[in-house]
Amino acid sequence: MIERIPTQTGARDQLVTDLKTVIADAEAWLRHGTQLSGEELKAAKAKFERTLVNAKDDLMRLEQAAVEKAKVAAKATDDYVKENPWKAVGLGAAVGVVIGMLIARK
Repeated sequence: MIERIPTQTGARDQLVTDLKTVIADAEAWLRHGTQLSGEELKAAKAKFERTLVNAKDDLMRLEQAAVEKAKVAAKATDDYVKENPWKAVGLGAAVGVVIGMLIARK
């Protein structure tokens, strides 16, 4: 079996593809499960399990990538606030005013 290592940008697309394959395999297995012989049933089950494992792996990779991006963003924000505390306070106040105005309009 060839190991697939999706890139961070391609991981989401690969996950969607794997999930669609899992669904299609499950539907086919349910539709034709009673018609399959012992070997055919084993092969169909093995294919379904491989696809499911691949989908789980892709989901874990995507989750790890999202966590890493969130950590980088949090670190950058923390560094910016430490270097520019008054700008951060001003930006927070400006955002608060805009949100307050939007709420008051409704």
